[in-house]
Amino acid sequence: MNHFELKGGELHAEDVPLARIAAAVGTPVYVYSTATLRRHYAVLRDAFAAHPALGTPLIAYAVKASPNVEVLRVLVDMGAGADTVSEGEIRRALAAGAPPERIVFSGVGKTRAEIAFALKTGVAEVNVESEAELEAVAAVAQELGVRAPIAFRVNPDVEAGGHAKIATGKAENKFGVSFAQAADLYARASNNPHLNPVGVACHIGSQITDLAPMRAAFLKMRGLVEDLRAGGLKVERLDLGGGLGVPYFHQPDPPSPADYATMIADVVGGLEVQLAFEPGRVIAANAGVLLSEVIHVNARPEGGRRFLVLDAAMNDLIRPAMYDAFHDIRPVKPRPGEAVPYDVVGPVCETGDTFAKQRDLPPLEGGDLVAFMTAGAYGAAMASEYNTRPLAPEVLVEGARFAVIRQRPTYEEIIGRDRLDDWVS
Repeated sequence: MNHFELKGGELHAEDVPLARIAAAVGTPVYVYSTATLRRHYAVLRDAFAAHPALGTPLIAYAVKASPNVEVLRVLVDMGAGADTVSEGEIRRALAAGAPPERIVFSGVGKTRAEIAFALKTGVAEVNVESEAELEAVAAVAQELGVRAPIAFRVNPDVEAGGHAKIATGKAENKFGVSFAQAADLYARASNNPHLNPVGVACHIGSQITDLAPMRAAFLKMRGLVEDLRAGGLKVERLDLGGGLGVPYFHQPDPPSPADYATMIADVVGGLEVQLAFEPGRVIAANAGVLLSEVIHVNARPEGGRRFLVLDAAMNDLIRPAMYDAFHDIRPVKPRPGEAVPYDVVGPVCETGDTFAKQRDLPPLEGGDLVAFMTAGAYGAAMASEYNTRPLAPEVLVEGARFAVIRQRPTYEEIIGRDRLDDWVS
């Protein structure tokens, strides 16, 4: 469920007409619903709470999905922690009020400076993803005179995810240590005075719409925990990552959070570990839309193609170009008349700047507004200023109120970041 609905023939975000936001802020613009963010977090939290065998898991929201500090603050206020993959994301989580002990630091290429920042901050764990990284964490911890809390991210060699570019659990993917390495590395870390191995972690992909690969991966992780303990090693935490899919309106509904939690309770219930999860898309995706204005319709007489040219482009929402992703496109004020096919495109000078081909939509004209649905995750987060196009602003709605939570930069601000040194004539 989301809170973007037609009211009086006009699409609203909660109680705010999207056209009002467009008039006040301009387009393109990302719009988030506070009520949807809260609801999605609560549904996931309550699904876990229905199974006492799961204890009280750490729900560490994946900051990369939608990293605006005000979006994070909504979730942190409800008890969420943060899954981070850079120093910048740790800083965002802290700015939103996340306690350091509820922050997880993941990522395959952490620099020593980032590791030092995480350890000084006091994060819950650094998820180690290679032997080389284990050595780096140990060296930094020794320099700082601390004992680093670590978990090993293990690659379970299980294929999952909605696209090859967001599958992370196969042996050929860059993420995590192999199962063959895991026990030896864990034992080595346990004997290092500068390391405190607290558990193991996995994350097999994103936009997963079938629980079977998750079950297979989690069974392997349970077996690993049991094997480590049988070898006399302490395992306190099991991080099962994220990846649960969301409905993008053209697919069957993915498994519900309730079904997801039931499967997890069946697989790892009674293991007596603190569980951690890293949801991102499942919380943020349907909590946001990208609002855009139609510039014009380019109707070609040959072939009968209609190009719906928008002021939003691939630099604003790259998922269709990068992942062949589908986003439902809805007119903000639908006109009467039969739907007709459009190629929906943006103004960037790339053929790849295409959101949809031959998409049936109600009649549209220049000046009309459309909303890209399910754009709250990996939308603004992956945006760029390609073609020197300003980043789209972000707006947060709560009830009948809205506020700009990221301003659109001016051209002067964009160009002013470029600097010539004195030696350049």
